Amino acid sequence: MTTTITFSSVEELPTVARQLLETYPEERFYAFFGKMGAGKTTLIKELCARLGVEDNVCSPTFAIINEYSSGEGEPVYHFDFYRLKSLDEAYDLGYEEYFYSGCYCFSEWTEKIEPLLPEHYLRVAIDEVDAIRTLTAEVVDE
Repeated sequence: MTTTITFSSVEELPTVARQLLETYPEERFYAFFGKMGAGKTTLIKELCARLGVEDNVCSPTFAIINEYSSGEGEPVYHFDFYRLKSLDEAYDLGYEEYFYSGCYCFSEWTEKIEPLLPEHYLRVAIDEVDAIRTLTAEVVDE
């Protein structure tokens, strides 16, 4: 199943986040793809808010991973692989422990670690043309 959502402002992102979580209630690994400034981090903030995260959600550009707590006390992992120089750095993080934890994982700059992705995940691509963003979500099951 592929879902396409079009939006033009950040004010619409709470609705987009709700739609994603309702459309894909069983998915836990969200792999985000999109250019810098496409809205990946802002959408992840909204997804976390819908999950009851009260922590300050921000891009883990330097830390590579942030861990938050959902409203139910479950971990929520937020990755930003922008600064990764090699897959070895992901191995050093112990990525498997996070990716296969069964907890929500939101991954930005996923193209840098594509060979390490789990066999099953939600691919979320955000494209922008003339200030209109199109989000395409689809389950990948290799």
